[in-house]
Amino acid sequence: MTFRKPATKLGDQLPRLRTGSRREFLQMAGGGIGGLALSAMLTDETLANGHHPAKAKRVIQIFCPGGMSQVDTFDYKPELEKRNGTPFDPDGKLQFFASKPGNCRGSNWKFRQHGGSGLWISDLFPKLANCIDDMAFIYSMHSKTALHGPACFMMNTGFTLPGFPSMGSWVTYGLGSEAEDLPAFVVLPDPRGLPPGGIINWGAGFLPAERQATTLDTSNPHLPIADLFPPQDFADASPESDRDGLDFLNKLNQLHRRSRSGNSQLEARIKAYEMAARLQLSAPEVTDLSQETSAIKKLYGVDHPEIGPFGRQCLLARRLVQQGVRFVQIYCGAENTTARKIRPNWDSHEDLPRDHGYWGAVLDTGASALLTDLKQRGMLDETLVICTTEFGRQPAAQGGKALGRDHNAGAFTAWLAGGGIQGGVGFGATDELGFKAVESAAYSYDLHATALHLLGIDHTRLSFYHNGIQRRLTDVHGQIIPQILN
Repeated sequence: MTFRKPATKLGDQLPRLRTGSRREFLQMAGGGIGGLALSAMLTDETLANGHHPAKAKRVIQIFCPGGMSQVDTFDYKPELEKRNGTPFDPDGKLQFFASKPGNCRGSNWKFRQHGGSGLWISDLFPKLANCIDDMAFIYSMHSKTALHGPACFMMNTGFTLPGFPSMGSWVTYGLGSEAEDLPAFVVLPDPRGLPPGGIINWGAGFLPAERQATTLDTSNPHLPIADLFPPQDFADASPESDRDGLDFLNKLNQLHRRSRSGNSQLEARIKAYEMAARLQLSAPEVTDLSQETSAIKKLYGVDHPEIGPFGRQCLLARRLVQQGVRFVQIYCGAENTTARKIRPNWDSHEDLPRDHGYWGAVLDTGASALLTDLKQRGMLDETLVICTTEFGRQPAAQGGKALGRDHNAGAFTAWLAGGGIQGGVGFGATDELGFKAVESAAYSYDLHATALHLLGIDHTRLSFYHNGIQRRLTDVHGQIIPQILN
């Protein structure tokens, strides 16, 4: 269900450009955008009221595809260190996802306590360790599957099958947007490639098509959105011929609209053109990281050859939410990449010290900079930051490969910060070796229910009727986790 108020007229509020009004700009704009979007530029949806007062106004979600190892990062297991090198499965009856268990393998990094909370974090994340009193950890996350694609879908949509709406789509369906000239939901994929499952991870599924994400290419700061501006040969066309073509197209769209009642695709396409017209003005400015100070760019490591791409994603995410974008999702890792000889993401079957060592430095710099930057700007209190992966890794070596770890759907760790989260706390627990969640086991449903609650939404009441079923992000599950809330 949504909570919409009647559209409000904004024509008298549009700011003037140095070369004329937005109306004049759109009349001159080429590429099939300007004239078509003009009439709808004069209206906009107002913000919706949630079910209860919200602690968070916006979300930045960091997703680490591949399966981050909980026992090498956030879930300290001294017993695993004691049993290092001993058989994990003396009876030989267990079968991991792709291998028989090898010997117990302690963490590749030393764990230390940090902050006033004294929570444990490994030396893989020395910068995030300084933010630990702002972070809440869910140690007892687990998934229904150890397959990358379905597990990514579950963490992003609540279902292991493709075709369901992502969390970002649900949030913007319920709450709308704070910005009139930027999308409500933006995704920043890893510049090296897409995650397992591709763009389905941030699709709108059966929700109205306008709730799908806008993808920004952070590897191309001069053209972050594909086809936003017309090609040069078309841009030279006269404004008169452009308007004639757009008028004809608009008539065809209206005819199609009347004949296809209930189909959201055309409406979404028109709204996309409207947003594209706005983005021709707003996107170049918000994606221009040169406006940031040298100190901020250094904080995010944007000039570092390996850390820089993710640092730019995190910095751009801050700039986007600062301008009113409701939901930003950042990917730290991809399915296909040729970055050195490392794994393309956190999927460390052969050499975990090498692969996690690479991605750990990437995540540590960007995520810690994001938390620090948001906090010093006074934005963290109203911005919910979530960091998760699709599943964890086994506490034993993968078969005879002493440096790798196999998939583990039974245990992984997620962390949250800001936006109503109580920092410096942990929730749930895995067993003494980190093999499976044994205390307050949590699924994606519980994480999603908690996030929606902080945004002022009752997860049981945010639903959409589809194919005979009233669907929810949390399916028929989900419990809010009050232990990590302020």
